Amino acid sequence: METRLAAVYYDMATAPTVTPDRVNQVTRKTYPNYKVIVLNDDFNTFQYVAECLMKYIPGMSGDLAWDLTNQVHYEGQAIVWVGPQEPAELYHQQLQRAGLTMAPLEGA
Repeated sequence: METRLAAVYYDMATAPTVTPDRVNQVTRKTYPNYKVIVLNDDFNTFQYVAECLMKYIPGMSGDLAWDLTNQVHYEGQAIVWVGPQEPAELYHQQLQRAGLTMAPLEGA
Protein backbone atom coordinates (compact mmCIF):
# COMPACT_ATOMS: atom_id res chain seq x y z
CA MET A 1 0.00 0.00 0.00
CA GLU A 2 2.83 2.38 0.67
CA THR A 3 4.13 1.92 -2.86
CA ARG A 4 0.78 2.75 -4.27
CA LEU A 5 0.48 6.02 -2.30
CA ALA A 6 3.92 7.08 -3.41
CA ALA A 7 2.99 6.50 -7.05
CA VAL A 8 -0.19 8.56 -6.69
CA TYR A 9 1.72 11.33 -4.93
CA TYR A 10 4.38 11.54 -7.66
CA ASP A 11 1.76 11.54 -10.42
CA MET A 12 0.11 14.56 -8.87
CA ALA A 13 3.39 16.43 -8.52
CA THR A 14 4.29 16.01 -12.16
CA ALA A 15 0.90 16.93 -13.57
CA PRO A 16 1.10 19.97 -15.86
CA THR A 17 -0.35 23.20 -14.57
CA VAL A 18 -1.95 25.85 -16.71
CA THR A 19 -1.17 29.47 -15.93
CA PRO A 20 -2.39 32.55 -17.74
CA ASP A 21 0.11 33.92 -20.25
CA ARG A 22 0.10 37.51 -19.00
CA VAL A 23 0.22 37.01 -15.24
CA ASN A 24 3.93 37.78 -14.96
CA GLN A 25 4.06 40.56 -17.56
CA VAL A 26 4.61 44.07 -16.28
CA THR A 27 3.38 46.98 -18.33
CA ARG A 28 5.46 50.08 -17.79
CA LYS A 29 4.08 53.48 -18.60
CA THR A 30 6.34 56.46 -18.98
CA TYR A 31 5.61 59.62 -17.08
CA PRO A 32 4.44 62.52 -19.24
CA ASN A 33 6.85 65.34 -20.02
CA TYR A 34 6.13 68.99 -19.35
CA LYS A 35 7.20 72.14 -21.18
CA VAL A 36 8.73 75.14 -19.41
CA ILE A 37 7.79 78.20 -21.49
CA VAL A 38 9.13 81.74 -21.06
CA LEU A 39 6.93 84.57 -22.37
CA ASN A 40 7.98 87.94 -23.74
CA ASP A 41 7.55 91.00 -21.55
CA ASP A 42 8.48 94.68 -21.61
CA PHE A 43 10.64 94.84 -18.49
CA ASN A 44 13.29 92.05 -18.58
CA THR A 45 16.40 92.72 -20.65
CA PHE A 46 17.91 90.26 -23.11
CA GLN A 47 20.96 89.94 -20.89
CA TYR A 48 18.93 89.18 -17.78
CA VAL A 49 16.73 86.55 -19.49
CA ALA A 50 19.80 84.79 -20.92
CA GLU A 51 21.54 84.85 -17.53
CA CYS A 52 18.47 83.37 -15.79
CA LEU A 53 18.24 80.57 -18.35
CA MET A 54 21.92 79.71 -17.87
CA LYS A 55 21.58 79.89 -14.09
CA TYR A 56 18.45 77.79 -13.61
CA ILE A 57 18.25 75.38 -16.56
CA PRO A 58 20.87 72.61 -16.26
CA GLY A 59 23.22 72.31 -19.22
CA MET A 60 22.08 75.59 -20.78
CA SER A 61 24.88 77.07 -22.86
CA GLY A 62 25.32 80.76 -23.50
CA ASP A 63 24.62 80.36 -27.21
CA LEU A 64 21.41 78.42 -26.65
CA ALA A 65 20.30 80.89 -23.96
CA TRP A 66 20.74 83.77 -26.41
CA ASP A 67 18.92 81.88 -29.18
CA LEU A 68 15.99 81.18 -26.84
CA THR A 69 15.99 84.78 -25.60
CA ASN A 70 15.74 86.00 -29.21
CA GLN A 71 12.91 83.54 -29.81
CA VAL A 72 11.08 84.89 -26.76
CA HIS A 73 11.51 88.45 -28.05
CA TYR A 74 10.58 87.88 -31.70
CA GLU A 75 8.01 85.07 -31.40
CA GLY A 76 6.52 85.96 -28.01
CA GLN A 77 7.55 82.75 -26.25
CA ALA A 78 10.08 79.94 -26.19
CA ILE A 79 10.11 76.43 -24.79
CA VAL A 80 13.27 76.47 -22.69
CA TRP A 81 13.09 72.96 -21.21
CA VAL A 82 11.08 69.74 -21.63
CA GLY A 83 11.11 66.85 -19.19
CA PRO A 84 9.52 65.17 -16.16
CA GLN A 85 7.02 67.09 -14.05
CA GLU A 86 9.03 67.52 -10.84
CA PRO A 87 12.10 69.22 -12.37
CA ALA A 88 9.81 71.17 -14.74
CA GLU A 89 7.98 72.59 -11.72
CA LEU A 90 11.28 73.49 -10.08
CA TYR A 91 12.71 75.30 -13.14
CA HIS A 92 9.39 77.06 -13.76
CA GLN A 93 9.26 78.27 -10.16
CA GLN A 94 12.89 79.42 -10.16
CA LEU A 95 12.50 81.38 -13.39
CA GLN A 96 9.23 82.91 -12.19
CA ARG A 97 10.78 83.94 -8.87
CA ALA A 98 13.64 85.52 -10.80
CA GLY A 99 11.05 87.77 -12.43
CA LEU A 100 10.61 86.16 -15.85
CA THR A 101 7.10 86.01 -17.27
CA MET A 102 6.13 82.34 -17.49
CA ALA A 103 3.34 80.44 -19.20
CA PRO A 104 1.63 77.77 -17.07
CA LEU A 105 3.25 74.34 -17.26
CA GLU A 106 1.72 72.22 -19.98
CA GLY A 107 2.12 68.65 -21.10
CA ALA A 108 4.52 68.02 -23.94
